[in-house]
Amino acid sequence: MGSEVEISGNVEMYLATIATLQIAEQPVPLSQLAEQLSHSPASVNEMCRKLVERGWATYQPYKGVKLTPEGTALARQVLRRRQLWETFLLERLGADANEARAFACYLEHATPDDLAQRLAEYLARPEPVPATPTVDASRCAPQRLSNLISGQHARVTYVTINDEVASEFLCAQGLTPGAELTVLAVSSDGSLLLQTAVRRLTICQELAMQIEVLPFSITNHSAVPR
Repeated sequence: MGSEVEISGNVEMYLATIATLQIAEQPVPLSQLAEQLSHSPASVNEMCRKLVERGWATYQPYKGVKLTPEGTALARQVLRRRQLWETFLLERLGADANEARAFACYLEHATPDDLAQRLAEYLARPEPVPATPTVDASRCAPQRLSNLISGQHARVTYVTINDEVASEFLCAQGLTPGAELTVLAVSSDGSLLLQTAVRRLTICQELAMQIEVLPFSITNHSAVPR
C-alpha cells in the first residue's frame, strides 16, 4: 500500500526519526518525537495519524507510536540513502562531518532508488543500515520555516506550495530548495523577516508553514549575505 503513495520529505523524516528512537520495538512517546524534531505536539499528532492511516505505524494510547514492518522498511530506505550520501561526501569529497550530515539529510529525500543503487555500487556497496538504526536524527531533522526563531539559519529543503503565483514569488525571492536563509525577526502574528542570498523580505506565517527547512549552525557554513 505505502509503496504506491508518493512520500514527502516530511513523512520520510518522521519515519526515519521514529526508527532511530525505537528501542526494542517499544513505542516512541509523541512528546519525545516532538522534541526530537522541534515540531509542535499538534503537528506530531497529525502526522502520526497519517502514518497510521497509511499502515506505516501503529499508535498505542499513553505509550506512543511504533512503525509497522512496512514503515520500518521505508525508514530503512531513507536511512540507507542518508548513509550513502554521507559516505560519499566524507570519503570522496572530503567534507567535514557536520557538513556531510546536513547535506546527506537534504539529499536523502531527493534520491530515487535507481540512483541510490548506482551510488552504492560506486562506493563499493557500503554496509546497509542495520535493522535497529543508530543514526542521530536530531542532528538533521527538517522542520517548518514557521517554527524557527529569530537568529536561526537554515537551508530550504522542500516547498509544498501548489499555487503558481506564490511559487513564482518564492522563486523570485530566492526561497527555493537548496537556498540558505537567516531569520532576522518573528512578529507577533507569526510573519518572519528573512535574509536570503537575494534580498531581505517578510513572509506571512501561512506561507512559512509550507516551506520545509534544515536548520544549521553558522559556524559550520558560510554566512548568508546581509
